Amino acid sequence: MSTRTAPFVHQDDWDQHWDDYAVSAQSNPAQRYRRQLVLSMLGTSPARLLDIGSGQGDLAADATAAFPGSEVLGLEMSASGVRVSKTKVPRAEFLQWDLLADRKPPPERKHWATHAVCSEVLEHLDEPQRLLANAKAWMAPGCRLVATVPGGPRSRFDRHIGHRRHYRPTELRTLLESVGLRVEAAHGAGFPFFNLYRCTVIARGKKLIADVAQRPSPAALLAMGAFDRLFRFNLNSLGWQTVAIAVAP
Repeated sequence: MSTRTAPFVHQDDWDQHWDDYAVSAQSNPAQRYRRQLVLSMLGTSPARLLDIGSGQGDLAADATAAFPGSEVLGLEMSASGVRVSKTKVPRAEFLQWDLLADRKPPPERKHWATHAVCSEVLEHLDEPQRLLANAKAWMAPGCRLVATVPGGPRSRFDRHIGHRRHYRPTELRTLLESVGLRVEAAHGAGFPFFNLYRCTVIARGKKLIADVAQRPSPAALLAMGAFDRLFRFNLNSLGWQTVAIAVAP
């Protein structure tokens, strides 16, 4: 009897996702806050940083600026995301790669990464364990992985863009440990102002779905600028942003 795993069938169109929401993502203060939080949790300057689900390269851009001596490699399912990322961050390398497919990395990338980031990816997946298990093949022993996922309730917009679930810190810890990663820490972040921002998103309901596909209005830019400043005072130990640090065996 064969033990071969059946191929995963994707339900999300990531090319369409980035075509629709790239502009709003760039101006989103929650995205900037999250990237700063991730980079602060990496610890020492990475020699080789793997960005799992690199999107349109915004985290890679911040990483190359923060760690100019680091090699950065992004893996992204979307051809559109890879194309934009290569233009945005020419110093980094980006591959269109499906980590939900049971496929080995190129020989020169096997156990390559000394540090890795998986930010706002796992909540979109029906089988997050599959992605993490396949990503381990790219990580060197002792690779430090920073993972982030949303916590708190899902908004209408979250459901619209394919969030399967949000995670408590204990649930993220369990997920990472289920694929053999050693978890050093798992906790919330962003209290109180990130939580307040999320409450605003939830309250907007269906209206937000139409709004984010357009360029932000002056009023929206003003509100996002205010949250940008308030996020500097967030606590990075409590809140609806769930984060974890894990180490590859």
